[in-house]
Amino acid sequence: MLEVIDIHKTYAGEPLLRGVSFHVDQGETVCLLGPSGSGKSTLLRIIAGLEAPEGGRVCWQGEDITHRPPHLRRMGLVFQDYALFPHLNVAENVAFGLRMQGWPPAARAERVREVLAQVKLSGFENRRVTELSGGEQQRVALARALAPRPCVLMFDEALGSLDRALREELLEDLRRLLHSSDVAAIYVTHDQEEAAAIADRILILHEGKIVRSGPPAQLWENPGHLWAAQFLGVGNVLFGRWRAGSDHPLVETDQGTFPLVCSHAHADGETIAAVLRPTKVEAVDGAGDLCVRVVDVVFQQERFKVYLENGWYVYLPRPPSPGTVLSLRLQMDAIQCLGDGR
Repeated sequence: MLEVIDIHKTYAGEPLLRGVSFHVDQGETVCLLGPSGSGKSTLLRIIAGLEAPEGGRVCWQGEDITHRPPHLRRMGLVFQDYALFPHLNVAENVAFGLRMQGWPPAARAERVREVLAQVKLSGFENRRVTELSGGEQQRVALARALAPRPCVLMFDEALGSLDRALREELLEDLRRLLHSSDVAAIYVTHDQEEAAAIADRILILHEGKIVRSGPPAQLWENPGHLWAAQFLGVGNVLFGRWRAGSDHPLVETDQGTFPLVCSHAHADGETIAAVLRPTKVEAVDGAGDLCVRVVDVVFQQERFKVYLENGWYVYLPRPPSPGTVLSLRLQMDAIQCLGDGR
């Protein structure tokens, strides 16, 4: 197991990482998710030994490796820009780490064939890497990282330069490969969809701290944090006053008073933050919970994202015309409390 314990780091005199701690189990893929500048790549470099922390420890199987040189950590890195050697062919690129570790030629060649088959590049051994597509080059980079059988495999925005279709294809292959290899993996990205597709567990990094962690479905279902909800785009973030209802709590907003799913303790009238799920709203004939004018409609993957005049958006199966006034009904669990709004 890899353990990252209370890591601190500053950049240009400002705190970048502020007491970050987490672990990665054998065979688990953990994703560090956050916006640019949140410290994700720096944290990865600290784990790899390419940068030193100003506080905290990195441990592997209980042993402190914080000050161990990078080449003695048995960690593989895959970067966005591939970092391949243009003067070497595919096999020579993949074998580079094996040669540095002193593998004999026959064992080296066998391992190269094995990992190229894993990344679906059998027969590419003698190809020049400069002749390959971006996706093929990234597969070579992955094979090179896998070849020495690392204890931890790390990806730094590895698929960021690829187009959407190719990225989705590689994500599927990568998830399968990581699970079959049983290697601990850390995947850094700012892309929520990418994180959900690859990770067993996501850590959301914000202002140098992990603000939420958990399996993808759990985080999207219950972001539990105002900034995390905004970053994940799980719905419409709104503010209101907590009210006690006869059967369930309510949230009183400028748009009306609605049922609220809330597990927090609040005083009556306390300002809270909540998220309105856009999939839990339906357009109805007659009276609804509110009436609001349509501003714009965008088609998104078999449904329509409808932007409303009050700043909210909802997903509907059929597109209303801009300018139409919709009568909307909210499901009982459409609005979820996020806390006190701070």
